[in-house]
Amino acid sequence: MFTHLLGYPRIGLHRELKRACEQYWAGKISQDELLRTGKMIRESNWLQQIAAGIDWLPCGDFSFYDHVLDMSLMLGVIPERFVPLKEKGVDGLDQYFVMARGYQRDGLDIPALEMTKWFNTNYHYLVPEFAPNQSFRLQPDSLLAALAEAQAFQRPVKPILIGPVSYLLLGKMGTAHGNPLHLLPALLPCYADLLRLLHRHGVQWVQLDEPFLATDLSADSLQAFREAYSYLHGEMPEINLLLATYFGGLGNYLPQVVQWPVQGVHLDLISDPEQLQPALQWLPRDKWLSLGIVDGRNVWKNDFTYSLSIIEQAVQKLGQERILLAPSCSLLHVPYDLQLETNSKGLPDMVKNWLAFARQKLEELTLLKQLAFAGTHRQALPRLIENQFAIEQKKMAAFAHLPEIQQRIARLQENDLHRLHPFAIRKAAQQRALQLPLLPTTTIGSFPQTNELRQLRARWNKGEISDKAYEQALEQSIRKVIALQEQIGLDVLVHGEFERSDMVEYFARQLTGFAFTEHGWVQSYGSRCVKPPILYGDVARKQDMTVRWIRFAQSLTSKPVKGMLTGPVTMLKWSFVRNDQPLEQTAYQLALAIRDEVKALEEAGIRVIQIDEPAFREGLPLRKEQQPAYLEWAVKAFRLASCGVKDETQIHTHMCYSEFNSIMQPIADLDADVITIEASRSHMELLDAFGDFQYPNDIGPGIYDIHSPRIPSADEMVALLQKAARIIPVDQLWVNPDCGLKTRNWPEVKASLQNMVAAAQRVRNMYISSRQVANP
Repeated sequence: MFTHLLGYPRIGLHRELKRACEQYWAGKISQDELLRTGKMIRESNWLQQIAAGIDWLPCGDFSFYDHVLDMSLMLGVIPERFVPLKEKGVDGLDQYFVMARGYQRDGLDIPALEMTKWFNTNYHYLVPEFAPNQSFRLQPDSLLAALAEAQAFQRPVKPILIGPVSYLLLGKMGTAHGNPLHLLPALLPCYADLLRLLHRHGVQWVQLDEPFLATDLSADSLQAFREAYSYLHGEMPEINLLLATYFGGLGNYLPQVVQWPVQGVHLDLISDPEQLQPALQWLPRDKWLSLGIVDGRNVWKNDFTYSLSIIEQAVQKLGQERILLAPSCSLLHVPYDLQLETNSKGLPDMVKNWLAFARQKLEELTLLKQLAFAGTHRQALPRLIENQFAIEQKKMAAFAHLPEIQQRIARLQENDLHRLHPFAIRKAAQQRALQLPLLPTTTIGSFPQTNELRQLRARWNKGEISDKAYEQALEQSIRKVIALQEQIGLDVLVHGEFERSDMVEYFARQLTGFAFTEHGWVQSYGSRCVKPPILYGDVARKQDMTVRWIRFAQSLTSKPVKGMLTGPVTMLKWSFVRNDQPLEQTAYQLALAIRDEVKALEEAGIRVIQIDEPAFREGLPLRKEQQPAYLEWAVKAFRLASCGVKDETQIHTHMCYSEFNSIMQPIADLDADVITIEASRSHMELLDAFGDFQYPNDIGPGIYDIHSPRIPSADEMVALLQKAARIIPVDQLWVNPDCGLKTRNWPEVKASLQNMVAAAQRVRNMYISSRQVANP
């Protein structure tokens, strides 16, 4: 029996990669210094795994920005628009970063690759962009260099690659509409060459990630999988392939998948424990089974008693020799090390005793392996007893359950989930109240958070400055941002969110049931890291959370200022959520807390309130049969949070990069007056779903990509708006960036918003003029 990983966090124990990348982009360190940082993180990760007793070291799970982008570079998938960079001397790692972030200098203006969510997680990947006649050219130097580094530790090394079919399914056919799977015959020889190369370098096992096997697949896609693995086995039978699936079960595919010509299959037994028994029944005698029994996406301690029962079932059927123990998926989705957490104020000792971060999950794997062997059971027995105590203590914790909150949910009525009147009546009332122009302009919420602002917040948290001094500094920042927005000419303003370090943690700190880490960082995309709070108990609102700052901002202007809140589904998904009660129960608790804040904002005179739900699509289960139940409670949670207001109060929501086609009716059922979406990187392709559906309410498709430092021109944004107006009636369109502006710098933001407002005015004038001509 061996232990292994599907991947490990790669940002560094103290976010060293984030800082090094951002310093390199700013020209403050050399490429050699950045490369040394990457090597240091890789070696540190392997040393942690060796110290914990992990048998096989992973290789290929590190990335300077995104592992899907790494695969694209390894296979030579570089869209044509990036080719001119070579003439400017931009290649290698610099070209890699340009594909992720875009390029705007030396007479070139090149948009970045499209970005979207990695299945149902909050991680964002760079979408491969294929030409209709795409050729593939293997460039394995980076992987081989990392392999040599790992092999220096004298342990078996298992390279990790995205499998060929999932890689194609993750991509798109550029601007053309086509099926990327048509490229499979051209791609497979590249994979076969790579496997031969790895075998020549002493590799015995290679992990091929095929997460699409946890989704609903067409017959063509399943046939592509069969052809791919038959081909690879025929070309390279000497190497052992571990086919890895995660984020869900294999379902009806399981009997055929375990028969494919691979030497091992990894199953996620956290998201779908029911697939173990059919796997044990169908697995051929010559294949290995990897048991994903440690949760790779949440931070709770493993229940050793339960996991040992799973291992015992597998051992009885297969014997110990063909079993691998692993996390359910890559540990990319959890923080590094619980031992860094020393602040008991944010993370009470009792709650901390229930947790396991990536480093602790390594130890859990080793302990489970020891406990599974009769000869070493006594040695690990004290840890088993300790584990059982923590699991039982968590189940019985009285402060995790608040009867009054549960009773309030039980008393909810159907009319709590509906606005007073339909959207058409509300829109007329809101227009009378707000007097907005055609194509109203706004932003999604946040403005740049400078180092000075972060240092100010840190000093206040440490008690180095008084509450009064802190609040005065925030008020000054709000005054400046309100004045700037009025100067630029925006129609609906925001207060900038300068008091918030994070859109989830800020609210969680003002609610019951949450704990907080100091160093619990997780990569979201590139150098962007988030620090999810830990939701361990029932949720209740303690006091007003935002009213003081929004009311102050509104007092500075006659234009409407949006109240900015985070929605219940996003609070749920972007926290490490409790696993001892149904998700919908927790979502309704969060919704009631937000509902109370919405009412308080309305009573304070705020006429526009945005309840962000960027994680709404992210929460969707991967299998269609599981989706209706989720969508039912997710829609109810949003409506519970948003429907307690008057017709005149305009409710906005925001959603991040997602494929919306399959959930248009639930999005409409949210009944938000205005929805904003990220659409600029897809050149409005994501808006097609709203047009095809004939979305009834107002919508703001993003026309400014905030994930890139490039400044879009007014002409570029005019073109996007005109394209949007061909899909959605112009009377329903708003004009806004893709997302919040927190991570950008002020010069970029000012220039981009000025261009955005100018673009809106130009298109507005076009439509006003055309209407005057049509109705003289």
